[in-house]
Amino acid sequence: MMTEIGPNWHKSSYSGNVNDACIEIADNAVPILVRDTKDHSKGVLEASPTAWSAFLAETKRSEA
Repeated sequence: MMTEIGPNWHKSSYSGNVNDACIEIADNAVPILVRDTKDHSKGVLEASPTAWSAFLAETKRSEA
């Protein structure tokens, strides 16, 4: 019997600890999944690995 492994959610390293806007990312799935840490009822944002990589690259570039 084979069991399916679900998304491996982890909190963004940029998320704060107290009442901040926080997100969780499941990057072991295709597409990449992003959700609100505190309110899962808001749904999930899906991004292709290519789009997610471009988003991360642009975010890092804009921080510099």
